[in-house]
Amino acid sequence: MRRGDGINIRAVDLFCGIGGLTHGLRLAGIDVKAGFDNDPSCRFAYEANNSGAVFTEADARTLSFSDFEPHYQDADLKALVGCAPCQPFSAHTRRQQGAETDDCSLIDEFARLITEGLPDLVSMENVPGLAKHEAFGALCNQLTELDYTHKSGVLSCADYGVPQNRKRLVLVASRLGKISLPSPTPGENKKTVHDFLNGLPPIGDGSVCSTDPAHTCMPLSETNRSRIHQSKPGGSWRDWEPHLVSKCHKKSYYPAPYGRMRWYAPAPTITTQFCYYSTGRFGHPAQHRAISVREGALLQTFPRDYALIESSDAPLPIHKLARQVGNAVPVSLAQAIGESLMEAAHE
Repeated sequence: MRRGDGINIRAVDLFCGIGGLTHGLRLAGIDVKAGFDNDPSCRFAYEANNSGAVFTEADARTLSFSDFEPHYQDADLKALVGCAPCQPFSAHTRRQQGAETDDCSLIDEFARLITEGLPDLVSMENVPGLAKHEAFGALCNQLTELDYTHKSGVLSCADYGVPQNRKRLVLVASRLGKISLPSPTPGENKKTVHDFLNGLPPIGDGSVCSTDPAHTCMPLSETNRSRIHQSKPGGSWRDWEPHLVSKCHKKSYYPAPYGRMRWYAPAPTITTQFCYYSTGRFGHPAQHRAISVREGALLQTFPRDYALIESSDAPLPIHKLARQVGNAVPVSLAQAIGESLMEAAHE
C-alpha cells in the first residue's frame, strides 16, 4: 500500500439513494465505484450524475462483502460508507408512534458487512436519534473489537456549507490509526436560502419550469392558496385570518406547518415531505407555493445541474422525487466526511 499523496481509496456506498454521499465523497477525492440500494427508481440519478459508478438494486439483508469486492480492484484502501434509512430513529417517527421502533435490522446489516470484509475506512451518517439507540452502541462496540479507531458525534450541517438547520449523526472509523470527525468549514458565514435559491425562474403552484423538469412543485388547494398569501417568511398559521385557521392548528404546539422560509436564514431540515406546504416551513420565501423539487435539491447542496428526472414524458411523481432528495446526505456534508477519511488515509 502506498502511504502518500497517491493513495487510491475506493468506496462502496450502501443505501446510496440518488447519490448525495457518493457525489460528496468524489468531490473529496474518494473513488466511489458503486452504490447499492433497494429502490430501483434511484438508479437514473445515481448513475447519470456519478460517471462510472454502478448502481445495483439490492436489499442489504441479501448482500455479503464478496458482492463489493469487484468494485475494490486495484484499490490501496477500501472504504464502506452508507446511510441506513433513518425513519425508525427520527424525531418525527417518535412523535407519531410515541416511542422508538425496535427495527434496527439495517444498522445490524451494516455492522455484519463490516465484520465480513474489514474495510480500511468506514463512515455512516444518520439522524441524531440513533445515537441514543442500543443498535448504535452495539455498532461502536463492534468496531472497537475489530481494531477500528472511531469517532462519532451530532454535527450541524450549517457548519459545513449546508443552508439548513439540519443536524446529523456522523460516524467515521479507520483501521489505519487515528481519525477525526470533519472540521467545520472555516471562515464562512452560515449559508442561507437566498444563497441557493435566488435566481431560479419563478413558477406557480402545480407547474413545471420549461427549462428544468425538476423545478416543479405540488398544486395547492384553493384554501391553501389563500393561506400562503397570508403567510409571512418565518411565520406560521398564526398569521392568517381567523376563518382560515382550523381546529387542529389551534391544538398544535408546532407552529412551523404552513410556514414560509426566510430568504436570509438557513432553511429548516429538508425532510422527505418538503414538497407539501402543510408539513413544515416549506413555503417559498416570496412565491405563493411550496418549494420545488429542484429547490429542495439545492438546499441539500446538490449541484444545480444534478439530473433528477430521466424523462419529462413520464417523470416520477413529485412526492417520490421529494422523498429521494430528502433521504439524501447533503453533498457538502458528504464532502467534509470524505475529507476526514482522506486525512485518516494519509496519517
